[in-house]
Amino acid sequence: MRDIDDVFEALAHSSFRRRQRLGDADARYLQGKGLETVMGHARDFVGQRLAPANPSNDGKQTPWRGHPVFVAQHATACCCRGCLSKWHGIERGRELSDSERAHVLAVLERWLRAQPGPSA
Repeated sequence: MRDIDDVFEALAHSSFRRRQRLGDADARYLQGKGLETVMGHARDFVGQRLAPANPSNDGKQTPWRGHPVFVAQHATACCCRGCLSKWHGIERGRELSDSERAHVLAVLERWLRAQPGPSA
């Protein structure tokens, strides 16, 4: 598993990943619910959609909008097992370990913390 700082350095070189931003609705949701609540949702999403050895619809299981965590997953390459393998060095075909889940959540939280609030 790659170091988180190394992951963010690599992501900074991807124009696709850099383009991902929270829209006003997602930024308002994050601000209104708070990071702790949103990260609780992230734990659920990771556990249900990413952690299994062979997630249902792998590669297409993360929606593009509808929740700040979904945007964060695409921005940080935590959206599917293929991206986790390529960007984070987390192999496919087995359930994520507790430390790998913690890594994914730490990456998502770091990205969400760096996002600006909603436009006025």
